[in-house]
Amino acid sequence: MLSHLPGYSLPERLWRTVRRWALAWGRIVYLGAVVLVLSPSSYSPSARRTLARQIYLDTAPILLGFTVLAALLALVITRIVVVTALSYGLSRYALEMVIRVLVLELIPLTATLFVAMRCTIPHGTQLALLRQSGHFEALRAHGGDPVRMELLPRVVAGVFASITLAALSCVVALVMAYISVYGFNLAGLPGYTRMFGHVFSPAVTLVFVLKTLFSSLAVALIPTAAGMYDAGEGAAPDSELGGLARMFAVLLLIEVGSLVGNYY
Repeated sequence: MLSHLPGYSLPERLWRTVRRWALAWGRIVYLGAVVLVLSPSSYSPSARRTLARQIYLDTAPILLGFTVLAALLALVITRIVVVTALSYGLSRYALEMVIRVLVLELIPLTATLFVAMRCTIPHGTQLALLRQSGHFEALRAHGGDPVRMELLPRVVAGVFASITLAALSCVVALVMAYISVYGFNLAGLPGYTRMFGHVFSPAVTLVFVLKTLFSSLAVALIPTAAGMYDAGEGAAPDSELGGLARMFAVLLLIEVGSLVGNYY
């Protein structure tokens, strides 16, 4: 990154890089606070219709495809884990391993990344193009708020899509794991529900909910926030990749925090 700042000494390059990163994180925090403060009651009926339309466009087209993907992933991973556990005489722990790996860790992370690639990263590009075309200045000139009219619907839609996909795919994964082991009968349901309750203790459930919520906020807010502002003087040509780097860094921190909360 420092090599993209020619004509400056090393301390100046370092200072400009640190300042740009601090400014980017400050804007993300600011926009996140603005999004959380703004309430649906402050919107006109047309704005609420726009928000509902954006939520539908971000969720409905990808819901079926990702659900099928989650079902296939659950079948494959369940089969691999069960066969491996049987070969080592650990069959009693197979389903618990599947739930911990698949439902607690893999499915929520996959859902948020899927929403990021399908929805929120393109939204960030759209906002950058709108900003460069002068659309934001035109909105301000007519008394409009670009954050409320352009950013907020995309962020809320991204959060909703991510949470919806994670919740639905986790349910589908639980059902497919049960069918993969017990087949289409209810004989194993009592033991399966007891094991599920053992895994999803109150503490683990709280960590799971917080992880899903914060991951959804990260993938919805960070890429779109990167498109709201100019990168600034001396910014690198690949500055849009900085938003993706920040998003993946936050997701990594959330995942590490989830692992610490669940197993330490």
